[in-house]
Amino acid sequence: MKVFVIDVDKCTGCYACQFVCKDEHVGNDWSPIAKPQPDTGQFWMHLKEYIRGTVPKVEMHYIPLLCQHCDDAPCIKACDVEGVMYKREDGLVEIDADKCIGCRMCVDACPYDAIYFNDDLNLAQKCTGCAHLLDGGEWKVPRCADACHTEAIMFGEEEDFADLIAKAEILMPEEGCKPRVYYLNIPKKFVAGTIYDPAAKEIVEGATLTLKGADGATCTATTDGFGDFWFRGLADDASFTLTIAAPGFATKTIDGIVTAKDVNLGDIALAK
Repeated sequence: MKVFVIDVDKCTGCYACQFVCKDEHVGNDWSPIAKPQPDTGQFWMHLKEYIRGTVPKVEMHYIPLLCQHCDDAPCIKACDVEGVMYKREDGLVEIDADKCIGCRMCVDACPYDAIYFNDDLNLAQKCTGCAHLLDGGEWKVPRCADACHTEAIMFGEEEDFADLIAKAEILMPEEGCKPRVYYLNIPKKFVAGTIYDPAAKEIVEGATLTLKGADGATCTATTDGFGDFWFRGLADDASFTLTIAAPGFATKTIDGIVTAKDVNLGDIALAK
């Protein structure tokens, strides 16, 4: 069974995956797997940008979003016509472009918003995993995986990626769709800031910071040559207390830090 494994940490935002998807499908009829994708308005491979934090503590990452080729696909259940939406033996979920009657039920059913509707052709469309190329025998991977210069997008047999899948996560697990697209290294929340000495008007290098969660777990960090500190990989909507200690300064505590979003604590002054 085929799977996609996408390493978010390796994605540089070059958009090659999105471009080659357009190149393969715009103006090309691969019926019954897919009819031509419109020039605009549809991104069967959609590179989504995420900007996190506030200036100057800002980070950015990209997540390639495509049909998740779910094992328990709600689109298949929602389709009004039997056989239009189907899962292949290799695990790819497809829409029979010759049979689709344009009921739009699959579009509404997809929790990932990965199915589009073509008004001109009156049919639903989405990522096919480039099944027409795979079936031809010359291609082993879809165009997006082939074009990815950092190998952030990987495609192949599930058993071959077992070690990576064990460390990966799926999008929206609460939906229970059992997607076959796995993501590695999706960034979690961070807490960051800068420590400085207001009297000397200088940053404080080498300060020790301890971040304690509501569950009692702690992690530590040390300010760098710019006085900056970062705590990464934090859980969503968690509460923390930050303690700051540096030689020659009074210990400072900041309570009520909540990671509902990434937290930039800004410039934090220490008193002698």
